[in-house]
Amino acid sequence: MTVLKALKKMFGKADGEQPSPVNQPAAPLDTAPVNTGRNSKARDKNRDSSKAKADATGAKPARNDASKATRPRRERAAKPVDNWKLSDFVVEPAEGKTRFHDFNLTPGLMHAIHDLGFPYCTPIQAGVLGYTLSGQDAIGRAQTGTGKTAAFLISIITQLQQTPPPKERYMGEPRALIIAPTRELVVQIAKDAQDLTKYCDLNVMSFVGGMDFDKQLKLLESRYCDILVATPGRLLDFNQRGEVHLDMVEVMVLDEADRMLDMGFIPQVRQIIRQTPMKGERQTLLFSATFTEDVMNLAKQWTTNPAIVEIEPESVASDTVEQHVYAVAGSDKYKLLYNLIAQNDWIRVMVFANRKDEVRRIEERLTRDGISAAQMSGDVPQHKRIKVLEGFREGKIRVLVATDVAGRGIHVDAISHVINFTLPEDPDDYVHRIGRTGRAGTNGTSISFAGEDDAYALPPIEQLLGRKISCEMPPDELLKPVPRKG
Repeated sequence: MTVLKALKKMFGKADGEQPSPVNQPAAPLDTAPVNTGRNSKARDKNRDSSKAKADATGAKPARNDASKATRPRRERAAKPVDNWKLSDFVVEPAEGKTRFHDFNLTPGLMHAIHDLGFPYCTPIQAGVLGYTLSGQDAIGRAQTGTGKTAAFLISIITQLQQTPPPKERYMGEPRALIIAPTRELVVQIAKDAQDLTKYCDLNVMSFVGGMDFDKQLKLLESRYCDILVATPGRLLDFNQRGEVHLDMVEVMVLDEADRMLDMGFIPQVRQIIRQTPMKGERQTLLFSATFTEDVMNLAKQWTTNPAIVEIEPESVASDTVEQHVYAVAGSDKYKLLYNLIAQNDWIRVMVFANRKDEVRRIEERLTRDGISAAQMSGDVPQHKRIKVLEGFREGKIRVLVATDVAGRGIHVDAISHVINFTLPEDPDDYVHRIGRTGRAGTNGTSISFAGEDDAYALPPIEQLLGRKISCEMPPDELLKPVPRKG
């Protein structure tokens, strides 16, 4: 039984009951997506329930309720309007492709999509939007870089534009909630959300650990929050202090559910979800790179009659990435790394290691030897991570050394090479690592060092890829001693 069949069986869907998402006909442009009305009803129900509890117990409202109750409602300044028209965004129909024009999206959202240069949907976008724009829950399986972030953001933005906000509204009540496992991924999703809401009257906020709590709190108190992107820990901090209330959430997204399981975040996620409306009264979208039994069980608990969208990658690893493996002694790995970068004059390289202490040592040695480098690990404060990423994007930093957890969610254009200083124990992490290069139609190269301590990890990687990777001995010039500075 395939994974997809197992999922359908779990949710009581026999074969043939649900059309294939990829072949699902898109909603006609002149037909508005169905709005179930469950979100506005849930809002009223939850607010009435909260008010009744307060009246019955005599309890004082939380800080946000108290401060906002006496504060006059602020009208947000409208986003700038220009003379752009949908007719400025001409995309011809193409066989086998779905256009964003094929869905009933607002002009402001279409304008943002046009600015981003996305004429056609990716397979995961075409499959998911056919369901979620009508208010249905969905479970999506897709690899990083397939466009799933835009898929759930477009759905959220459309929902929030179709359903007016409640008349009585507090600053700390997001209407859409996106939970992601890492700080970098949260920052990236929030940036994408800002780009897509450029011409929409919606506010996006992001909360992550490692950043100044008071600054994030001031932002929360300065304007209404429509879309909130957060890591589980920092979101719980705000929620437990009474600064964020989740009873008005209309759409909830769990991104990279498999990674949240691996990182032990599910107990925190459960606490968060208990603060949101019941699963039948909110739309829930869950995305994962794998459909393990644990992920399937979570999906069953948190969704109602979900559409199941599974996009098989054409290949496990992108064909745009040229892969090499060097057999090298552990004592020679650093020499090989230095000479590869220095002799080839590479300017934007990402190096992965398995442990934080390895990342720190590699970064320190490269810096000492005259190559601009920075590290990205759990030990690096968030404000410094953001500064490092900007320096890497701008070319001020040539080499970014990272662990798998810190490297997840990093999307930087024009990374020419990815180097696995140590091979990952999990083969899926190998695919994720090399996917940092060869993006957006460009070509990239990955080079892995297989030493006596990690060569055992190569066969499982080859099994996942479905092919052998030739193992080479590095040429002598790449093993020359590193010249000492000064």
